[in-house]
Amino acid sequence: MLRLIPPPLHRAAYIVAHELRRRWWRLAKPRLVGCRVLAFDGAGRLLLVRHSYGSRRWMLPGGGVAAKESPLAAALRELAEETGCDLLDARSVAMVDEPLYGTTNRVHVIGGRVEGTPRCDGREVIEVAFFDPAGLPDDMAPALQRSLPDWVAAFVG
Repeated sequence: MLRLIPPPLHRAAYIVAHELRRRWWRLAKPRLVGCRVLAFDGAGRLLLVRHSYGSRRWMLPGGGVAAKESPLAAALRELAEETGCDLLDARSVAMVDEPLYGTTNRVHVIGGRVEGTPRCDGREVIEVAFFDPAGLPDDMAPALQRSLPDWVAAFVG
């Protein structure tokens, strides 16, 4: 059904939905639970994505953990939805509480080995790429830039 919506219209809907969600979070201050995925290829490079909404900065794939869903299951689902890839040998790397638009997001960082060729759908995700952990792009959120080296070390170590 969603594929019947032209990609430019679909991207616009993501932008509107994201803004409405941000406003709701500021007002209601719900306790959020999310996941981020450290997905490494065989060469040790890290997979990053850029979404069509929000800051559009490079970030780890991920998203919300649904009610009664484990963080691991959410990470596998989010990676598949955002990149079309599977995550092998997945395991928990870290859990952090982060401020997010006036509320708190408990983020579970899950790491593993990516299987498949990542692709962006041109709707939610507009770019995917692998990066050497020592040469990550500058266009990342400062909090992610600070935390990522520790998460990579915890996964690799």
